[in-house]
Amino acid sequence: MATTRRYSRRNFLLSASELAMFSLASSAFALPLPDNSPVTLPAPGASFGPIKQINAGVLNIGYAESGPGNGRVVILIHGWPYDIHTYAAVAPILAAKGYRVIVPYLRGYGSTRFLSADTPRNGQQSAIAADIIALMDALGIKKAIVGGCDWGARTANILAALWPERVKAMVSVSGYLIGNQKAGQVPLEPAAELQWWYQYYFSTERGRAGYEKYTAAFAKLIWQIASPQWKFSDATFQQSATSFDNPDHVSIVIHNYRWRLGLAEGEPQFDELEKKLAEAPPITVPSITMEGDANGAPHPPEKAYANKFTGKYRHIALTGGIGHNLPQEAPQAFADAIIEVDAYPA
Repeated sequence: MATTRRYSRRNFLLSASELAMFSLASSAFALPLPDNSPVTLPAPGASFGPIKQINAGVLNIGYAESGPGNGRVVILIHGWPYDIHTYAAVAPILAAKGYRVIVPYLRGYGSTRFLSADTPRNGQQSAIAADIIALMDALGIKKAIVGGCDWGARTANILAALWPERVKAMVSVSGYLIGNQKAGQVPLEPAAELQWWYQYYFSTERGRAGYEKYTAAFAKLIWQIASPQWKFSDATFQQSATSFDNPDHVSIVIHNYRWRLGLAEGEPQFDELEKKLAEAPPITVPSITMEGDANGAPHPPEKAYANKFTGKYRHIALTGGIGHNLPQEAPQAFADAIIEVDAYPA
């Protein structure tokens, strides 16, 4: 049974087609390593310690790690246009509580690199989730608590839905975000379509060229729209903006949004996973969903997805002008949710 902590009186009314559409919506050059041993690179900033690198699946993944090596594992997954600094203040809170916290750069971000030039620069949802499973395998992690925001929330949802044996519990910002290409074909009312303007912009070659030319400016605009009351500094933004200087960043972002609209193909090895995801599978692991009261990004109301969580579950609604990048804007609340869900019975 879902229980909800309410901190505001905001209500949301959406059409069925809008809910279908909402279910869609998330440095040093790392050379391929000769073996699969983690190595350390110089730190990209003061907020995390040295970034580690490890071969995992088709990637050489860069990731931050904090806390004791024998602690219960928490994997925190960022979205677009953000990076690992979404969890810069969350990680030390959890590490101090004895958790082993791992925050990877997604494909196309930071020091994460493809091992082969021949691998498609694929941004589809199941490929990103498979990257996290590959990282867990490479690090010898059998089971972890997962948390995510934006693309990271969708990825956490997919991990919990398709690999529940690998997920102890989950915290997800903006709820249940698993989507499929068929839902992406459903037209919305004009006001709802307007919120997805960047998705349609990216479907054009002009959009790709524009994002490539103005990557940082574009990302900063999205930050401002998605979190209209968050007064982030230029320094805070630049910490994350450096992660977009990845040679595959533009390709991954453009493919992700074109794939959602059915304008780009995925890879055949993910077809079976996508078929399962298209059925909107339930999430059976203990879960908490979270939402801020000033989220300027498209997101579904909690009542639209609460029944997708069939294990112990509750929703936390935050007030105080908290926007889309909730873990960075309200790190204590997010860390508390991780600690709380860890205590839920399986």
